[in-house]
Amino acid sequence: MDIGIRLHDMAPGTLEQRLATAHQQGFTCAHLALSKTIPDFKMSDSTVRLTPEWAKELHDLFASHDLSCVLLGCYMQLTDPNPESLAKTQECYRAHLRFGKQMGVTMVGTETPPAKGAVFSEPHTVSEDAFNLFIDALRPVVRAAEEEDMLMAIEPVASHVISTPERAARMLDAIPSDHLVIILDAVNLLTVETASKADEIVKNAIHLLGDKVRLLHMKDYEIIPGEPMYRSIACGTGSMHYEELLRFGQARHLPMTLENTRPDNAEEARLLLERISKEL
Repeated sequence: MDIGIRLHDMAPGTLEQRLATAHQQGFTCAHLALSKTIPDFKMSDSTVRLTPEWAKELHDLFASHDLSCVLLGCYMQLTDPNPESLAKTQECYRAHLRFGKQMGVTMVGTETPPAKGAVFSEPHTVSEDAFNLFIDALRPVVRAAEEEDMLMAIEPVASHVISTPERAARMLDAIPSDHLVIILDAVNLLTVETASKADEIVKNAIHLLGDKVRLLHMKDYEIIPGEPMYRSIACGTGSMHYEELLRFGQARHLPMTLENTRPDNAEEARLLLERISKEL
């Protein structure tokens, strides 16, 4: 199994120290979000900072620790009604796609919250205006992914514009491209109200999106009485069931990265998923 981890969930330190720890804990790949891992990196500097020379340096650094970078995160808001700021955001995505190609990464990944100040007549999770605004903004980014021969990966999240598997399927229909794919994070599809149907939601997501899923994000959740949101936690420390996801991942040979771990429970979370997989 190709199980990795978000590097910004590792103990604080340099990128090399985080990679060394990830290797020591038995991970084989990693999720790199530069602005969350490199202290002085600003997303707005992407077009200047993301050079071929730095890409080679990072590629070699990962290789020296026997790790691949399976995902380069670029978490900038594309659902933005301001043409000026949107154009700058799209340039940052283009820069990440170029850099990812040079670094040897397969995909650039993102989520779909609306930009600050974006107002719609309905909640953005169901708004047609928000959906169409996002699609229009995503089209040139997907074209850039095609030009770079990279994958642009979208992660549906219940509180975002691409909020459900159905909305994600509509997105894929609206932009038919082999370079537009899905990151499936089952916990992110849940709400406090729907968590009791988690197994059903997972099956539905696999049914609707399975052919386009290229990466699994794996975590757990805990519902706190009286709180409007569940708490995201490490695999095996909450209520999530993993059998369906792991069967799906095994059948398609999908890499997966752990989220919301701590330095003291990351390895245990990996071992849990490996143990369940062997028992399937």
